[in-house]
Amino acid sequence: MDKFRIGFSALLAVLLLPLCTYAQRTVAYDLYVSDTLVDFTGKKAKALCINGSIPAPALYFTEGDTAVIRVHNRLDRLTSIHWHGVLVPQEQDGVPYLTSAPVMPGTTHEYRFPVIQNGTYWYHSHAGLQEQEGLYGAFIVRKRPGAPDLRAHDTLPDYTLVLSDWTNEKAAQVNRRLHVGSDWYSIRKGSVQSYLDAIRHHAFKTKLVNEWKRMTAMDVSDVYYPCFLANGERDTYLAPFEAGQQVRLRIINGASSTYFWLRYAGGKITVVANDGKDVEPVEVDRMIIAVSETYDVVLTVPEDNRQYQFMATAEDRSGSASLFLGYGRVVELEPLPPLRYFAGMEMMNKMMKMNGDMDSGGMQMTLQKMDMNEAMYPELAGQTTGGMHSMKGHGNGGMHGTMQGAMPDMNGRAGAMPGHPMPGGADTAQVVTTLNYAMLRSPVETSLPDSVPLKELRFELTGNMERYVWSLDNKTLSEADKILIKEGENVRIILYNNTMMRHPMHLHGHFFRLKTGHGAYDPLKFTVDLLPMETDTIEFNADVKSRGNWFFHCHVLYHMMSGMGRIFRYNDSPPNPQLPCPEAAMRQVYRPDRRYYFTARNDFATNGNIGSLEWGGTRWSFQGEWQIGYKDKRGYEAEARFGRYFGKKQWWYPYIGIDWRYRKGERHEKNLFGQRYKKDRRLAGNFGVRYTLPLLFILDGRVDTRGKVLFQLERDDIPLSSRLRMNLMANTDKEYTVGLRYILTPYAGVGLNYDNELKFGAGITVTY
Repeated sequence: MDKFRIGFSALLAVLLLPLCTYAQRTVAYDLYVSDTLVDFTGKKAKALCINGSIPAPALYFTEGDTAVIRVHNRLDRLTSIHWHGVLVPQEQDGVPYLTSAPVMPGTTHEYRFPVIQNGTYWYHSHAGLQEQEGLYGAFIVRKRPGAPDLRAHDTLPDYTLVLSDWTNEKAAQVNRRLHVGSDWYSIRKGSVQSYLDAIRHHAFKTKLVNEWKRMTAMDVSDVYYPCFLANGERDTYLAPFEAGQQVRLRIINGASSTYFWLRYAGGKITVVANDGKDVEPVEVDRMIIAVSETYDVVLTVPEDNRQYQFMATAEDRSGSASLFLGYGRVVELEPLPPLRYFAGMEMMNKMMKMNGDMDSGGMQMTLQKMDMNEAMYPELAGQTTGGMHSMKGHGNGGMHGTMQGAMPDMNGRAGAMPGHPMPGGADTAQVVTTLNYAMLRSPVETSLPDSVPLKELRFELTGNMERYVWSLDNKTLSEADKILIKEGENVRIILYNNTMMRHPMHLHGHFFRLKTGHGAYDPLKFTVDLLPMETDTIEFNADVKSRGNWFFHCHVLYHMMSGMGRIFRYNDSPPNPQLPCPEAAMRQVYRPDRRYYFTARNDFATNGNIGSLEWGGTRWSFQGEWQIGYKDKRGYEAEARFGRYFGKKQWWYPYIGIDWRYRKGERHEKNLFGQRYKKDRRLAGNFGVRYTLPLLFILDGRVDTRGKVLFQLERDDIPLSSRLRMNLMANTDKEYTVGLRYILTPYAGVGLNYDNELKFGAGITVTY
């Protein structure tokens, strides 16, 4: 009996040995992070790379593996790698000082974790702005051979496509330029929407209403990028295919701030997975992929001897990157036409209240089903889509603002309503099926545990485009407390986007269910993209294996760095051995949105030297102005103020300041209130408030330590044309100024000015 037992045990061990060996397989990678030079634009620029390449090498695993990844930091500054969408223990998550220790210069850090999922994911640096500089790559986990959840697309040849954006500018300079209100990127993209542009498009009233409601120009992206990349190339090519062959394309949006429209010259795009999780296959004509999202799609090559273009176009239409499938004659797509910004502006005028809040007019916007940006899409004129009903626009960029009589069905397609022919006099029109979240359905149940407590949270996505402050509930990451959650409870988060920008909100360490109306089959995701005025609901179970701190943030890199995020923390989490000083570590986590940015402008004119500067952060700001006269107006005046911005839109700026001036020759003057004051020499403190009025004028009211009252009305950046700006100022001291400035480069311009004391002048403007 003992011999039989021993023999049976030995046989069982032999039979199970391959399975045990596979289950315990360790897949190891060494990643070397270093500086490099690249030439994506015809001009060499500094970048960061992993193992000498951008994007970084793709990492391949099979579900059940153990990942061992050694990161060797050869930079002169710290780095850290986050495994985006991969479920890992907290200390392996790679957010420096929050979940993991940073990888310091000259050191090696080993990440080790079990791979407990399959799908298309990616990895990137979570240290500062290094993702923009080149630290990103694919993380692919295949299903086990013979796994019960294998589907038809799992047996297809697959190809990984990493999309990204590139700028030769230093990422820190991009970040600073956004925070100081520069419109250089709008100039480069042709999206300034000046008054001259408005007149040309018969949209002068639209422009006035836009500024009356204190809105800046319409845009769908923040940064100008000279090129976009597909696997590190503007165009990339996939091996030959025969007619009827299919390929599974794993698409990763590794861009820092760019959304991409995806289209295929060979026909339909079949979506089979999103954010690493299978979905029921759905055919579409086009789709948008948000920053940090992943999609798996199946493409079919329809004919032999053809190369079919799969094009990824930046949402702002400023450029694209492509993949070509097959061989032979190239079958290309028409480039997407420029956006009709004034049509979008007119729509937003109707949706914006005077207090700066968005108002959908009672329409329930959710799951990308009603894309208000469609008003700007010229290619949809006279067509119906799977999103919002097409809006028929004037040829001059204006809008009727009326629905076309096409109602989307449950599949996201649109057709003619009885008695309502399609535009152009035809009873039918071309139907363009655009993917939206409501079309995503999980093939397996995703229900959360029942009979457990439910914690419901609501967040309003808020922001100030002009000062580039992005927040949740008008609080940045460093201004808000951590959100405590309990192990085992269900957490529901209701998100409302009260800004004019899209925001891809990403949760670390958890998949969440996106409530799409499919009940138990709602899809699982790790990023949800919210359009302006949209409300979406996500939920997840607070799994005991996920204890610790977890980041929830907008994945537009510059929005995250500005403070749009929160930290979820499990109650009674044990100390993180990688972070022995948690208080000091959290100060490092909060540093990005506490940063101050400096800007200055100086006019070297023939009648004087006129300048201004600001050193400001999220709320507090130090501002200064000066004017030095020449010739018979020898003298100077300068003022400085320090204050804090208040309100959701930061229109209020109370301050304390100092006013210091000198004029040759003693003069006495009266202001509009009849108060007498000496013009020759004055040094006084003051207290005042600056307030942003409709039409974006600043009203400054102050009283100084001598009791003198001053009111001043000013505006510095009236866009007359793409590069021509006007500034105006008048005050109750009977002083006034008017100026024109033509922008040549981000740092230099030429201008004219007239000041009631300095008279006419012309010169060069230097801006930093």
